[in-house]
Amino acid sequence: MLLARCRWWHRLCETMRNINLNLYPMKKFFLTLLAVAGFTGLTAQAQIQKGNVMVGGNLAGINFGIDDPHVFEFNISPKAAWFVQDNIALGAYANFGLQTAKNSATTISYGVGPLARYYSGSDVEVLNHGRIFGEVAAGLGGLNVSQGGGNTNGFDFSFGPGFAYFITPNIGLETLVKYNGLTGFGNEGYQHRLNLSFGLQIYLPGRGTAAKVSRDVR
Repeated sequence: MLLARCRWWHRLCETMRNINLNLYPMKKFFLTLLAVAGFTGLTAQAQIQKGNVMVGGNLAGINFGIDDPHVFEFNISPKAAWFVQDNIALGAYANFGLQTAKNSATTISYGVGPLARYYSGSDVEVLNHGRIFGEVAAGLGGLNVSQGGGNTNGFDFSFGPGFAYFITPNIGLETLVKYNGLTGFGNEGYQHRLNLSFGLQIYLPGRGTAAKVSRDVR
């Protein structure tokens, strides 16, 4: 009787051991999912943390001649920045603009230089995933109009407020209103304009954030 009970207890222990081994990969899978979910929740609040990187661009004045087949216009401004502190990013920009129309002058604009951004300290109450920010940029630029139009090449600067809405933890859609000024050489000493643009930015985690996720997954 005692021997039978010992055999029964041994079989039970072996069965539980096999179940635990079979469930180990599933346990690891679920732990990995929990870690990734935790990272997603973290980045939803931490896109603009120190060490993260922003890469993207803005578009303005898009006109591909849908309403008027003789007009073509666009302005693109790629940019990249690194968050040196929470909410503060320093980087660089470049822009190129072209406006042309049949039987009319062609306008070409360009610019390149450093930029700085400051984001508001907390989520906007109206939209929980939105951030207000300000952007300042300055560098070399020019605006040249053909057929004897105004030409200025020299110091290019811009500043203004914007709003970013994060559709995912790492992707933000934004709108930006900036005052653009240009001074330097040419037949026009100073040109300026108010510019409305729309953009998309990708926020990549820095080494510290990536290392933390790697540790959590393990």
